[in-house]
Amino acid sequence: MAAAPATGPRMRMRERGVGAVVRATWVNDHPEQGAEPVEASERRHCARRRAGLWAAGFAAITASALSLAGEPPKDFPVRPLRLVSPFAPGGNTDMVGRAIAPRLAERLGQNVLVENRPGAGGIIGTNIVAKGTPDGHTLLFASGAFTSVAATAAKLPYDAERDFSWVSIVITYPFAVVVRQESPVRNIAGLIELARRNPGKLNYASVGNGSVFHLATELFSSMAGVEMTHIPYKGGAETLSELVAGRVDVIFATLTGVYGQVQSGRVRAIAVASTERTRQWPDVPTVAETVPGYEVTSFAGLATPAATPAAIVSRLNRDVHAVLKQPEIAKLFVELGGDVRFTTPAEAARQVSGEIAKWRRIVAARKIELQ
Repeated sequence: MAAAPATGPRMRMRERGVGAVVRATWVNDHPEQGAEPVEASERRHCARRRAGLWAAGFAAITASALSLAGEPPKDFPVRPLRLVSPFAPGGNTDMVGRAIAPRLAERLGQNVLVENRPGAGGIIGTNIVAKGTPDGHTLLFASGAFTSVAATAAKLPYDAERDFSWVSIVITYPFAVVVRQESPVRNIAGLIELARRNPGKLNYASVGNGSVFHLATELFSSMAGVEMTHIPYKGGAETLSELVAGRVDVIFATLTGVYGQVQSGRVRAIAVASTERTRQWPDVPTVAETVPGYEVTSFAGLATPAATPAAIVSRLNRDVHAVLKQPEIAKLFVELGGDVRFTTPAEAARQVSGEIAKWRRIVAARKIELQ
């Protein structure tokens, strides 16, 4: 065997620490012959490795950002969606959700299953969605009660403004001021006059303490400078029955909730609480024509758990809007006393936050006890 050369680069076996892998490195006893010192070689190797890791990390972060802000995952949805309705089946708001669900399913290619989870003023169903997996497969179908509960509940198991990502508002409907047919009150001016002559003697009904119906009437009393006595009931049908029977004098309720009764002639609408007169009742004046600035409009809309990727929320928004553009949906909404509403997710979130803030001001001003 030939002897190793006396000069030039030679291989040295170096052991790094106890039990470490022994590896071969080139060591140059004579740098002028061009071999690279061990330390410099290792520094260059580490630098290349760090650069490679940095590039891989940057690529992963970029891909993640594009997924969040751009197109949703190609496999969304991968299973049927749950549309949690936090109230009992059969009401007008529930009807809206059930009309949207099958049409949305056609767009998504997966079933959308409506799941009624009533109780505690909607808190039970709402909390299910707040604690749900944020992957777009669990949706909340919320109504205006979402905002009144947020303003009046002493404690909630969720944060109404932080635990949800809003997809879109889908329908809005103004409140209406309704009296029985035999009532001497013909308009808002007449109601204010009667209430001022009989402070605290006029009764108004609502579907419960802290409900939107309760807060809407207290807002009116505050702005009109009158005092009326609140009588809470368990549901909208009961408030209408009590009104017809003459045990209460007036109710402030959603147009969608009283539309059929007004059309049948059982009760009479003296005003609507929108900023403009409605297409359903063009001859019925607005409250604001007598009490400037008064407006109460309820809504229904879709939300997901807060951490749902923005790309999935955007996909849902587009598909929901495509459903809302269908003529039969617009027709149904008008028949229910409402109007189709298109919003971006950000617009929906601002509307909900604005409503919560408005009701909190009324709760404080009218000293309404938190529930």
